[in-house]
Amino acid sequence: MGRGRQKAKATKQAREIKYFTPDTDLSALERELAAARGENPDSGEDEEYEDGAAGDDRR
Repeated sequence: MGRGRQKAKATKQAREIKYFTPDTDLSALERELAAARGENPDSGEDEEYEDGAAGDDRR
């Protein structure tokens, strides 16, 4: 295959990859993120900040 055809094929493949948008199952993503947070959805960053604040008060 000549360089021109090879480059055109590579360009076509790169364009297909760049603009490919797979279907996203948002409900499955929501379930996965909720499971990663644990049982209490309010826990997370708030607990980290509370622990940090408690550590600062002890100094």
